[in-house]
Amino acid sequence: MPEYKAPLRDMRFLIDEVFDFPASYAAIGATEATPDMVGAILEEGARFCEQVLAPLNRSGDEEGCHYDNRVVTTPRGFKEAFARYAEGGWMGLASDPAYGGQGLPHSLGLVVGEMVGSANTSFGMYPGLTHGAMAAIGAHGSEAQKRTYLSRMTEGRWTGTMCLTEPHCGTDLGLIKTRAVPQADGSYAVSGTKIFISAGEHDLSENIVHLVLAKLPDAPAGTKGISLFIVPKFLPDADGGVGERNAVSCGSIEHKMGIKASATCVMNFDGARGFLIGELNRGLNCMFTMMNHARLGTGMQGLCNGEASYQGAVKYAQERLQMRSLTGAKFPDKPADPIIVHPDVRRMLLTMKAFNEGNRALAYFTAQLLDQLHSPEAGKREEAEALLAFLTPICKAFMTETGLEVTNHGMQVFGGHGYIREWGMEQLVRDCRIAPIYEGTNGIQALDLLGRKVLGSQGEALKGFTRVVHGFCKANEGDERIQAFVEPLARLNREWGEVTMKIGMAAMKDRETVGAAAVDYLMYSGYVCLAYFWADMARVAAEKLAAGTTEEAFYKAKLQTARFYYARLLPRTRVHVEAMLSGADNLMEMAEEGFSVGY
Repeated sequence: MPEYKAPLRDMRFLIDEVFDFPASYAAIGATEATPDMVGAILEEGARFCEQVLAPLNRSGDEEGCHYDNRVVTTPRGFKEAFARYAEGGWMGLASDPAYGGQGLPHSLGLVVGEMVGSANTSFGMYPGLTHGAMAAIGAHGSEAQKRTYLSRMTEGRWTGTMCLTEPHCGTDLGLIKTRAVPQADGSYAVSGTKIFISAGEHDLSENIVHLVLAKLPDAPAGTKGISLFIVPKFLPDADGGVGERNAVSCGSIEHKMGIKASATCVMNFDGARGFLIGELNRGLNCMFTMMNHARLGTGMQGLCNGEASYQGAVKYAQERLQMRSLTGAKFPDKPADPIIVHPDVRRMLLTMKAFNEGNRALAYFTAQLLDQLHSPEAGKREEAEALLAFLTPICKAFMTETGLEVTNHGMQVFGGHGYIREWGMEQLVRDCRIAPIYEGTNGIQALDLLGRKVLGSQGEALKGFTRVVHGFCKANEGDERIQAFVEPLARLNREWGEVTMKIGMAAMKDRETVGAAAVDYLMYSGYVCLAYFWADMARVAAEKLAAGTTEEAFYKAKLQTARFYYARLLPRTRVHVEAMLSGADNLMEMAEEGFSVGY
């Protein structure tokens, strides 16, 4: 199994040198998040993840969760690790101090979350879902609901879930059948079955707080009739502690390809007592608070599994001896050269490195926007909210697609050994494979980006980010050290708007154009986003090298990886442009029976 080591130097490069988190923390009044405190938190988080969570990753995969008569038990060591996680205050790191949280910036919570997910993706699901539920309750719950649930969830005594989909409806939530019948005491009797519920039942916490989408008997049809309910496993007693058992139970757990130590449950609600959160028939709006957190978290899983895979692949490539370099023996004292000398192995490793470090920059930039939602300036909050709406589907889909590519490369570097369970590389592929599927498939994310966000705003959502890129290009157009990045980035930034306009014009004649172009448009957008972040990272690296530094190897590697990205990966945008502008006919003209011809 790869031995995870938190990439603290690369994290600090982004936090301190590229995005200047200390300045943004000061701007939102987060005075406690001093560089010394942030450094201490990262060091302690790394230690916990490396020493406690990472050793459980393989054993958790091999053992999986156990189901027996509606009771779910997590793999050995998970309960103890979760208790240490809660005791360490990690659950409340970025939570509201009014309910026991530490009130530190959300971006710092995301950075710690990266380490948790890289060390043990399955473990990270339990606090991850809880943070999403806390966000929804915090944004839409009543004061009484916040007092009852948030303090206990912040402590880690209670955990949370999101219960959306059902056996017959998948992503089309307008079709849900779960019903909530009003009761005389103001509560609701919730009945129905939910599937694919991550962390729906387990033994890590004393209570589980389910956020459940359901419809009242007289609710409007479709998504306009959905409401959101808090349905706890145990009803709170008069003192806010654990009271009587509610009529909610786990019918089974799924037997999955990956993330086996995360319990994915079928949940049955049999007239369970629930409490409305937010307004009637506005449940989907409330749930989107949680879903957007989950989508960012899912995007991070692409990075997390990719980082773990890269660390294993680099170590193996430096040690595995096989054949000689094409230009002559590089290690003549050994029977063969290590495989890292071979161009194709370097192609895979550099692809992994470029995607991981580029995706980390995309994620941290997005996390900084989460902080800016708390800016005292209304204009800053509105700008951050608009950029977040635009970047969230890109983070979710692009980071998971490329994360899956990275883990596949990592397995390939190992050759036949990568296919063997004992090395741990195939587990990372399996764990990562779900990420493009859940929390809205990547096809749904692409439709959201192109159809709802970009075309739905007449291009304004896109302009918010292209203005950022344009400002960077103008500010650096005279810097000869990074012209190899600035000039092609400026061209792509202009092209981005041009291809968007072409798709929009074509969609006015044929709405199928949007669905046909969406995935290529999202991937194109992701590649351009990373081009911007790599150009910015190259700028910092060039400045550090010019000024003189004791970390020359680190900054040289940044510039070399940036050049690789622009030369080898960014040209993929050409294929995506050709595909997205090819129209919908090549997809839609075939009759349904044509798909079955020849069988």
